[in-house]
Amino acid sequence: MDIDPEDTVEQALPRSRMPTWLPRAMVLALVFFGLFLLADWAFHRLTDLLIIMFVAFFVALAMEPAVALLVRRGVPRGLATGLVFVATFACVLGFLAALVTLLVQTATNLAHETPRLLNEGVDWVNHTFGQHFTTHDLSQRLLRESDLLESYAHTAADNAWGVSATVLGGLAKVATIALFSVYLTAAGPKVRRTVCSLLPPARQQTFLHAWDLAIDKTGGYLFSRLLLAIVSAIAHGVFLWILHLPNPIALGVWFGVISAFIPTIGTYIAAIVPIFVALTVDPMDAVWIIVFAVIYQWFQDYLLQPRITARTVDVNAAIALLAVLAGGALLGAVGALLAIPATATVQAFLSEYVKHYAVNEDPRIERTTARRKRARPAVEKVVAPKGDDQSG
Repeated sequence: MDIDPEDTVEQALPRSRMPTWLPRAMVLALVFFGLFLLADWAFHRLTDLLIIMFVAFFVALAMEPAVALLVRRGVPRGLATGLVFVATFACVLGFLAALVTLLVQTATNLAHETPRLLNEGVDWVNHTFGQHFTTHDLSQRLLRESDLLESYAHTAADNAWGVSATVLGGLAKVATIALFSVYLTAAGPKVRRTVCSLLPPARQQTFLHAWDLAIDKTGGYLFSRLLLAIVSAIAHGVFLWILHLPNPIALGVWFGVISAFIPTIGTYIAAIVPIFVALTVDPMDAVWIIVFAVIYQWFQDYLLQPRITARTVDVNAAIALLAVLAGGALLGAVGALLAIPATATVQAFLSEYVKHYAVNEDPRIERTTARRKRARPAVEKVVAPKGDDQSG
């Protein structure tokens, strides 16, 4: 059978044409790619605003128990919100004022004590290493390195300008967070009603339960941290008063806040400022502060904190530290501060909706000693009589 070449060409032509759906698919792909780029650009532009809303939401959750308490006593919700936030701002401003005063006084004392500390340091180096340095030699060398000092001065000036801009930007963010927090707290029932109106009845119950869990855990976290801060402030304030350090109350409050809101290592971080203060009085006091900080951190982690957080926010210390590190890596200081209440909320939510199974009793669960180490004394008891029989 002969095949006509023209027929084969006509049959091949339709196969070589572009499918009719391909141009439309390419246009849709370009449109979706453009929308993705637009969404990515908008997300990066709105990241700061999203973080502000996230922080404001958690602040509103933390303030909700106090506001609800005043509302139950007959105070209008708007007035109750204002009273709670004014009291909170007053406490924060008082702490910042005490901290700034403490830092200024510490810097002033260090400036006055620097010559004495320098002379003592030079004498210690000369006595220990057999050198013959003098403070005059050091001052002459510093004068010879005036160019280096000048560059350091310019760098410090630039850093001061950058720090000032950062502080102003931070104050603007704090004001924005405060405004959103006040609105979310005052309009809490309205916000919940609006969200519930968008959900079916079954989902409404789940949403309200999750909201109550978030309020309970966030408020419980704040309450437990305040108790820990009070105990830490009193303990460290009394100890620093015994050492006759200046401003023991301000230093105690500093210790209490930092040690309470930074898990596991907060006391060690808070000890830096009192150590500098102690160096201006007696270097041996700095050693005693380090010893007391180590002992108190152990007492707080293993005795005090489990009793306080058992009824509020029960998060394992290792998980809490990991959550703080992860929150700090994602959102900086704000993420580190909000990591524990967020983790506690997620943990409580999962504990109710994740299925758990009964664990069969098995001695291997509680075993803390290897089987060979336990069996070794029994073997020795069996072997010992045989040795005695052979010797006999």
